[in-house]
Parts: sequence; C-alpha cells; structure tokens
Amino acid sequence: MKKWAKCLYVFTGALVLTGFLAVSADAKISAETEQCLECHAERMPGLIEQWQYSTHWQAGIGCYECHAAKKGEVDALDHNGFVVATIVSPRDCAKCHPKESAEQEASHHAKAGDILNTNDGLLGQTLGGEPAVAVGCRQCHGSIVKVLEDGSFDPATWPNTGIGRVNPDGSKGTCSACHTRHRFSKEQSRKPEVCGKCHLGPDHPQIEVYNESKHGILYRAFEDKLNMDKPKWVAGEDYYDAPTCSTCHISATPNLPVTHDVGTRLSWNLRAPISARTSDWEKKLSEMKDVCNSCHGDSFVSGFYRQLDEFVDLYNTKFALPARDIRALLMDEGVISKANFDDKIDWIWWELWHHEGRRARHGAAMSGPDYAWWHGIYDVAKHFYTEYLPEVEEACAKAGKHALYDQIIAKYIDSDPRHAWYTQGFDPKKVEALKKYYKDRYDQKVD
Repeated sequence: MKKWAKCLYVFTGALVLTGFLAVSADAKISAETEQCLECHAERMPGLIEQWQYSTHWQAGIGCYECHAAKKGEVDALDHNGFVVATIVSPRDCAKCHPKESAEQEASHHAKAGDILNTNDGLLGQTLGGEPAVAVGCRQCHGSIVKVLEDGSFDPATWPNTGIGRVNPDGSKGTCSACHTRHRFSKEQSRKPEVCGKCHLGPDHPQIEVYNESKHGILYRAFEDKLNMDKPKWVAGEDYYDAPTCSTCHISATPNLPVTHDVGTRLSWNLRAPISARTSDWEKKLSEMKDVCNSCHGDSFVSGFYRQLDEFVDLYNTKFALPARDIRALLMDEGVISKANFDDKIDWIWWELWHHEGRRARHGAAMSGPDYAWWHGIYDVAKHFYTEYLPEVEEACAKAGKHALYDQIIAKYIDSDPRHAWYTQGFDPKKVEALKKYYKDRYDQKVD
C-alpha cells in the first residue's frame, strides 16, 4: 500500500470509528490526485488532513479536479507532468457549483475591489503606502493578482483571499474567503467569525454590533445547539436558538433558498454618505422579513423596520444632507477647494458619514443600541455641532464671507426645529418637561 494511502486508511478508520465522517462508498480518488498526494502528503500534511475532513474528499474531488488548468492559460504551470493553476477561482468552482458561482460573481462581494478606486484607496495609498494597502485594504477587498513573466505571482498582489479579488482568469472573488481551503466547510462559513475578518472596525463594525445584540448573545449561549454542521440548515426548522450573519444574508428559510448574493435581502444602502433604497427594495425587504419571521411575529418585525426607517431618515435629513450640501456650497463659493482632503472640513465630513454615520446605521439595522447611539448618532451630532459647523464659520471668516455663514445657518439650521438648541440654546420649558417625564417614568430625580 502506498505511504499516503496507508495514512489515509488509518485516518479514515479513525474518523468512521469516532463518528466524525462517513465516507461515500462510491467516492474514488482519481489517478491524477493520487500522484499529487504522493508528494503533498509529505510536504503539506496539514493541507491534506484538512481535505480529508471535507465533503470534497467524500465525493472523490481532489487536488487535480480543482487545480487542473489548460496550456496557454495565464496562470498555468507545468508541475511534475501536469498543467495546474495555483489559484482555484470561482470560475473553476463553477464546474461543480454553477448556481453558487453565478450568484457570487453577481454580488457585492465580487465587486468589493471597486472601492479601492475611491477615496478609500486614495487614503490608503497616500496616508499609508503600498505595503499598507497590500496587507490591509486588499486582504478584504481583494487584489488584482498579477502573474509575472516567470509564471509566479507578484508578491504585491499575492497571497490574497480578499472577497473581491480579481483572478488571473478574469473572474472576481474567491470562494475560499468564506469556505476556507482545504476543508471548504459549510459549518465554518455559517459562523459569524468568518464575516468578522472584514466586517469590523471604525467604519463598518458589523461583527461588534452583532456581538452586542441579542442575536450575538444568543449565539454564544447556544452555539452548540445550532446544528451548523448539517448539510440542510433552514432557519426555524433545523435550528431555533439564534441567527448568525449567514442566517439573515445567505441561508435558507422554509420559503427562501440559499443565495450566495449577499445583497438580495438588503433594502437600504447603509454605507453611502446618504442612505438610499436599493434597487427592487420592496422584494428585498420582503425576503429579509421572511427570515425574521422564522423567529418573530409580524408586528414585531414590522415595528423593527419602522424604527430602522425612521432612524435612517433622521441620519439623512438632520445631519448628512445638510453637511453634504454645506460643503458643496463652500466649494461653489470658493471658500474651500474642490479637491478632497486638503481642507479640515473634508476630514470632518469624511468621518461624519464614513465612520460615525455608518456605525449608527449598522447599529440600528442590526439591533446594536450602543452603536446606534453612543458610537453612532451621538458622535455624528457631537462632531456636526462642535467641529463641522464651527469649522464652516471659521472658513467663511478666513475667506471674508461672514454673510455666507449667516445664510448657511438660516437655511440649514434655523429652518429645522431639530437644530433649534444650537442657535437658541436649550428651551427651559422643554428641559423641565423632560425632567418631569423621566421622573414620572422612573420615579427618580433627573439632574
């Protein structure tokens, strides 16, 4: 018996005896993959062991079936008598998973690299530099993998498993960003931690919001009861105790199939400076509500989305739209330049929507109260009133356009009663009414 086969035999017996894995009697490893294993079982035993735990192994899908390439392909390598490619792209996965691959390539994930051609990329390249972009920005958003003349990959673009990676064959994305090689585990991809590699931090803290939410609390309490290792994983049928990111954005319900297009249930764009409805948003909202209805009643779900809509409108109309329009007016009047990031106002505006405003909206959308308020709208309001408007006044004064500032306050602040306190101070009657309200509600004195 071959050395790798002996190891595989012992390994398989152990798994069957312990109940970890049932091997399909019809599965047969190809002769090509057998030759791969002769070398790789010794040189990369960890990789082979991961594969032996996978559904691919059970189905007889091995190294050659995934890595086989054709001569003339840009990343094709002559490797010990075989033509192979290092990168297994979504287009390669599509040979067996056409539906999943098509959905993924149509998704926001596959387009994640596009954001590097925006102000995000500009900041990364100029404030940081190419090494920071390579190990920072592109590890989530994806690199354009460049093949050098000798057939190797440019180390500035590889290794990389960014979700919007542009592969040598022209396809976008990488399945292994979520189904980490070489197990390609459904169970792993259903856990919130897999999303937390990228969806975290000051500008999009979804994993932090999830962790503080009731959903995250329930997940940690009942993770062992969620059956995430099952082939079929339907909310309300196969598990009940908690949702994960996958539950809401990807996985099946009794009425909806699994989708690998993570945008099909998103009815708001919560990452833009000003939130707007997505295309076909009514259908998307209906599908997300269907997920919610797996655990919640109609009135609960409807009430939640009404609160979210009102919160998004508050952010848009009270802060984001006035701040955006004021900045545009200052540019038109020559008070500040039309370039980005060369005036203090540019930086305040950037963090107002890109960091604080996103945190607020994601906090509201994912039931994270602290992110909706203290890390969200509180920060938006504090910087709008104590940094943005004072900087507008100073910029107008430096330009000798005092009257312009007065016009701005009249149009964008005094015209909206929600801003009345800024120019008129707190209304003593309203303050007393609030104190009485909270005293009556909580039967305590409020200072």
